[in-house]
Order: sequence, then C-alpha cells, then structure tokens
Amino acid sequence: MSKVQVGDSLYTKNKMFPDYKAEPGQKALVQIHGMFTEASVTLIALLTATRLQRKGFETSILLYGPSGVLAASATKGYPKVGDEFYPGHLAHTQRLQQFMKEGGKVYICQFGLGATGFREEDLLEGVIAFDPLDTLDLALEHYKAGAFIMGTWM
Repeated sequence: MSKVQVGDSLYTKNKMFPDYKAEPGQKALVQIHGMFTEASVTLIALLTATRLQRKGFETSILLYGPSGVLAASATKGYPKVGDEFYPGHLAHTQRLQQFMKEGGKVYICQFGLGATGFREEDLLEGVIAFDPLDTLDLALEHYKAGAFIMGTWM
C-alpha cells in the first residue's frame, strides 16, 4: 500500500442522488440554534443554507438564542472590529454576509438580542430583527408555503 500524498483522493465518487434544484417559487428555511463555541454545527447550517440558495430556493435563515446573536454580530474582531485574530475566527460572519450577498434573508429574534445585551445596531447589515412571537410564525409561514425546513438545536 502506498503512502497517501497531499491531493490524493481517498474515496471513489459515490454520489447516489440527483443534484436537485428548486422549482420556481420553492422556499427553504434553516433554523439555527446552536452553541457559538461549537462552531461546526452553526457553520455547517450556514453552509447548507447557502447551498440551498444556490440550488434556487428562496432561502431564509432564522437565528435565535445567544449563538444566533453572536453569529450575526457586526462588532466581532480582535484587536479591532473586523480583524480575524486566527483563521476561522470570523467564519460565521463571513458565511452570513456571503449568504445575504447571494440574496438570502436572515432573521433574528429580539429576545436573543436582549438576553445577551446586544442592540439591533450591533447586527450585520441586512439582518432583520423581529419579535419573539414571530419565531413560530416565520416557521409556519414557510410550512404553509410547502418549504423545506431544516433545524439545528444544540
């Protein structure tokens, strides 16, 4: 058996399902409630939302809880706002900005803002803050539209 080299593929391509695309008008909602310090859960959900958007779905992200607030904060960085202290430090910020740049909508619960001491002015440009009672209604709106709904909960 030969030694693995950088660039070697360890697996044969085994994509089993069609590369599905959205029909005109189809929607998707990705609900993210995770731990900010457990970056992989939130990051994978953000990457999935972007992939849904690129497949043609009108995609929205619902951020709630402290992790959502931290992901959508426009005040992150060290030593200055916007500085990436280590590679990946601002990955959530960058993924949200890319998602919105590609036409996705990002909603955030005001309860999470208040619970963590953040203001709407502290959010990334384009993030839409709403009343906590709208959390369920946003999901129901997507459900009534026949949307694909994916949730994370940690």
